[in-house]
Amino acid sequence: MGQRGFSRRDFLRTMVIGGVTVYIAAPFSKAFAALFQNNILRPPNWDPQTQTIKNRIDAYAKALGEKVFAFDFRAKDMPHWPQKQTYAMILRVTQADKRYEGFDLSILEPDGLMPDKIITDEDLVRDNVTLPPFYGEDFLLPVGKTPAYLGQEVAILIYEDFDRYHFAKETLKFRDDIIRYGETTGFLERDPWSTYRGIRVGAENPWDPDIYSAMEYTTVEPLGYKKYVPYYPTGKKGGNMDQRGMYYAEEIADQFKNPSEDWLVMDRELYSQSIDLCAMEPDNSNVWYDADTESLHVVMGIQTPPQVAESIVYIASHSNFKFKKLFFHPCTTVGYGSKARAMLPMLGIVAGLYGGGLPVRLANDRYEQFQSGIKRHPFDMKCQLAINKKTKKVESFIAHYALNGGGRCNYTPGVTAVGCTGFQGIYYVPKSDIIGVGDATRSVIAGSNRGYGAFQTAPAFDTLMDEAAHLLGEDPVAFRLNNLMKSGMKNAQGAIPAGMMRGGEVLENCAEHPLWKDRKARKAQFEKENPGKILGTGIGCVQLDFGSGDEGAYAKIEISPEGEVSLWHSGLEVGTGMATSQTVLCAKWFGVPAHHSYFGMLDWPDIEMTTKGIEGITQEKQDKLAENPRWTPHHSSTGASNSAYYYSHITSDVGRVLFDFGIWPAAVAIWSEGIDGGQYRSLTVRQEDARWTEAGLTADGLEPLSLARIAKKIYEMKGLTGVAGHGYNRWEWATAKFKIGDSVAEFALDGISLKWADGGYIFNDRLSVNYPTVQRWNAGVTDYTALAVAAEVSVDRATGEVKVENHHSVLECGNMIVPDLVSGQLQGGAAMGIGHALYEYLPPYEDGPGNGTWNFNRYHIPLASEVAVWEQTQVVIPPLSDTDPPKGMAELAMTTIVASVTNAVADATGHYFYHHPIRPNEVLEVLNENNL
Repeated sequence: MGQRGFSRRDFLRTMVIGGVTVYIAAPFSKAFAALFQNNILRPPNWDPQTQTIKNRIDAYAKALGEKVFAFDFRAKDMPHWPQKQTYAMILRVTQADKRYEGFDLSILEPDGLMPDKIITDEDLVRDNVTLPPFYGEDFLLPVGKTPAYLGQEVAILIYEDFDRYHFAKETLKFRDDIIRYGETTGFLERDPWSTYRGIRVGAENPWDPDIYSAMEYTTVEPLGYKKYVPYYPTGKKGGNMDQRGMYYAEEIADQFKNPSEDWLVMDRELYSQSIDLCAMEPDNSNVWYDADTESLHVVMGIQTPPQVAESIVYIASHSNFKFKKLFFHPCTTVGYGSKARAMLPMLGIVAGLYGGGLPVRLANDRYEQFQSGIKRHPFDMKCQLAINKKTKKVESFIAHYALNGGGRCNYTPGVTAVGCTGFQGIYYVPKSDIIGVGDATRSVIAGSNRGYGAFQTAPAFDTLMDEAAHLLGEDPVAFRLNNLMKSGMKNAQGAIPAGMMRGGEVLENCAEHPLWKDRKARKAQFEKENPGKILGTGIGCVQLDFGSGDEGAYAKIEISPEGEVSLWHSGLEVGTGMATSQTVLCAKWFGVPAHHSYFGMLDWPDIEMTTKGIEGITQEKQDKLAENPRWTPHHSSTGASNSAYYYSHITSDVGRVLFDFGIWPAAVAIWSEGIDGGQYRSLTVRQEDARWTEAGLTADGLEPLSLARIAKKIYEMKGLTGVAGHGYNRWEWATAKFKIGDSVAEFALDGISLKWADGGYIFNDRLSVNYPTVQRWNAGVTDYTALAVAAEVSVDRATGEVKVENHHSVLECGNMIVPDLVSGQLQGGAAMGIGHALYEYLPPYEDGPGNGTWNFNRYHIPLASEVAVWEQTQVVIPPLSDTDPPKGMAELAMTTIVASVTNAVADATGHYFYHHPIRPNEVLEVLNENNL
């Protein structure tokens, strides 16, 4: 979107990590535009009359096949790189119960296909090339060691020409005789990667203080592990916090062992399967190590640029390779978690270090992506739910969630915690004991994935509630409404959710749709017209949190003398449309979207903040660190549901500062010309009445002013022309007071820098700051979005095949920024959820993707004909007011429909399936048993 040429000095910005100079040319920045000499983003196609954008700003580049993703770039596309490209591939094990004893590439020799360079663990040990701590041990598996997981990497092969690389790769594919194995050792057994245990006992009145909760006290930590199973302290009412928690856990368990006669007790085992993320772009990297300048040049498609930059620096700076500079080009991606801390980009750094002075491209094909890419965690769920048969309300819930984390820890601790804290959806649960264990196994690595644990547990709980209504003879909607978590009630961690709880509204709205309301008549009509098929209708309602409780972001907005708006943001486009939405958000403050937008920015020299000292944070320590006006708990975060709420808050508040102290004074000055000699303060005009119209900015009936005219005045007045800001959220926004000119203003930002027309950026020391308490981390979740879905499915009596015939969604997500993006997320999310419910499945072990033989020929992702693409409908209910913030809904979009489809199958067959996917042979067996 840049409109002029830039020199190398212009586009290379610097930061320092661990003493290493890091030069960043981020995607869509002026840097990237200059580097690749093309513009991926187009200026917004803005309709000022309707205040809407007509298409995504990256739509043309993607539709026309331009170089958007890192996967598309080669050395010849990179200015200043050697033009010769080399290629790398990885050898991986397909067995995990025997010692690894090396490999045999003799099959390549007759055709001259031996690699030009082979990298093994011996090379890495010799050169001190080690993995960053997050990834665990063994970059490449050492000889004599039992593999930790199927598909574990043992060697990197580098070729200096593509043809030999291609034929060698085809020759080695699917062969089991390349890797040598020694004695059978059995599979590795290890303690779990993580545990979580949250206990809550609410008061009889849901709005009264809890008797015990994780929010007020703590989550319970195990004392240790016995045969890899965690064990906990004995409960003691007057003991320490863990003992007190276990006292109430034991009390809850005893009530289930001796239940009241008034209780309906459901004891169920549920399963949510492993799936592939099916990202459009497989994992890849292109890396050039220049020994002469002691520098690394990296092009990489990733989701978390700050963390990856730190990992690259860690690898190179700890090695024996001379290393002073990193030139890092993080590219846009379609990650949804698939590229968050994946192994292959790190292996690409290794390949580059051994490239002999030439760029090395390491890129998975689809077989390799299935074999090594991040997977969704499978969940085994053992649940006990108690319902009072008289009041029809939930009394108590116990859940044991066992996650298969695979062979590296990755994000298993976070997924475990979120699965445990996000299970309850729209429902109030007065007593609960939620236990999560993230197991270390030989399976392919599982990690961050759209839904992040709550996707597995929340639909399962909604289906339990649906079955409970069925067993009690209650209407499924009325039963749900009777058990709503209402505003002011507490979640399973004991935290009061922020904002209005609107789950009941979306559910009631959905229940009025003919698909649900007229389900009996629709069933009769369908079955009459389709002999041999059964129609079932299910409804579900889930609310999911968005955010992690540790969110940070940077944004910078400038206005030029000509009235052009430029936006810089730390967020990276991962497929959600955040580049478009953040660009459009500027229209709120400037009447038009940003003319130029730059994302994935890692360096922020205009507003240098520090997180030094965050390790082992306590409330006392935070209070002390916050005395430094440049301190913040977290720099920036990246996630699938971050942009709508967290990123938008930062963008909007930075825009607010520039409007309040730049745009508004200049506008008032123009309106005041000729009054009292131009002393504009004498004009009575209220800022809260300001409105942008198609003609420009107006207030109280005053002349509309164009942005260009206002900008000209700002520069004449030497007014505020740029603001860089940082914000932080720990289930609540940090706020700070700043002195700007003669005014003291408070913003939900913890740092700002200001640029006046006659100078550069000046950091504005905050006068005071109020950070959310450290204890709020125990809240688990507080920010929610709700979605209800009614689904119709047909079941073929002869084959057991289930097909989604129709579905209707009702969403609440605050004020939408770009309605078309919300619609796209709802439609795409529904397809993903249907795939999970009915089609997608990966065996976890030897017959699964770790054996290297899986691709889309074996893995069933749903087709358009299987997701009711032309029949589906959707409604977004209005926000409470025009001040409602936009809410994250990308992960929720695929979650509720899993429950709805499951409930619809139960309606058709009379049987609740508690594992996914629901397969035709299993359905057929139930049909035969029930004589349907």
